[in-house]
Amino acid sequence: MNDREWILRTIDRRDSVPVPYNFSFSPPALRRVQGHYGPDIEEALALPIRMTGCKSIKPLYADPSQFGPTARDEFGVIWSTTSIDRGSPMGPCLRESTLAGYTFPDPAAAYRFEDIGAWCRLHEGHFRLIWIGDLWERATFMRGMQDILMDVAAEPAFVEALLQGLTDYILRTMEILFARFDFEAVSLSDDYGMQQSLVMSPEDWRKLLKPQVAKIYALAKRHGKVVMHHSCGHIVPIIGDLIDIGLDILHPIQPEAMDCAMLKRRFGMDLTLCGGISTQQLLVHGTPAQVREEVRRLKELLGKGGGYILEPGITIQDDVPLENLVAMIDKARDQG
Repeated sequence: MNDREWILRTIDRRDSVPVPYNFSFSPPALRRVQGHYGPDIEEALALPIRMTGCKSIKPLYADPSQFGPTARDEFGVIWSTTSIDRGSPMGPCLRESTLAGYTFPDPAAAYRFEDIGAWCRLHEGHFRLIWIGDLWERATFMRGMQDILMDVAAEPAFVEALLQGLTDYILRTMEILFARFDFEAVSLSDDYGMQQSLVMSPEDWRKLLKPQVAKIYALAKRHGKVVMHHSCGHIVPIIGDLIDIGLDILHPIQPEAMDCAMLKRRFGMDLTLCGGISTQQLLVHGTPAQVREEVRRLKELLGKGGGYILEPGITIQDDVPLENLVAMIDKARDQG
């Protein structure tokens, strides 16, 4: 059984399959893990899932030593840069509730795809996942969170038009990826949750976002791809909707925001859960013994019957002690 088969059997909820795992690290956390395990973390940790995305003129982690204190992305949003994390959107490109005079970037720009073919060939046999972009999250960057939430109430037609333009950009990106490259899965990165609730009402989400997300899922399904969706926070009210339109894997399952056992009971027959390890409390403040015990517990609780990929609740930051990282990684890899 290679890695590709391992993940597909997990998604099919085969009870006898060991629980797979995945880890993602911010740059400073990655350097510390590399110092312990070696420079090629994917190979050193035998990660069954390999991830990439289309190239951006402002990469996810834009180092200020290279980009300066700020960087502008394809959509015209200005970001702060930092060597610690992804930075923050600080200059929306849409100052008013209108798309008049705005031109979306070209989804077919050659630079976006220049490394993907080699990456797909390099990771053949693993479960290859490509991040295809963001929708609501991108709208918040372009307009600003406060203003876009006001627009949901006061200017829904504008929000709908903005989301449609972003959906078209994602769909065209997907069409190019499917036509040119061989891989297993796509993932939409689109945060809908806060710590205890959705950022908008479920009704507004179903009206404005569900139809667009459904188009994205449907195109992936027509091409035989597994669909993962990343959303931080509490999104329980719409998980059933995501399942209805074709979601396969829900990521990253933050235990501070959603009860993992409840998710397994309610949705485990229809959905693969990915995440579950606390990054707000356990990994930062716990002991290595507590980390190992929680990994063991999650593998037993959520891995029963398949449909679970063990992962921290969000990208690991520099505040996690190395001894806790090692405890988590080594226990996750222990299939005994």
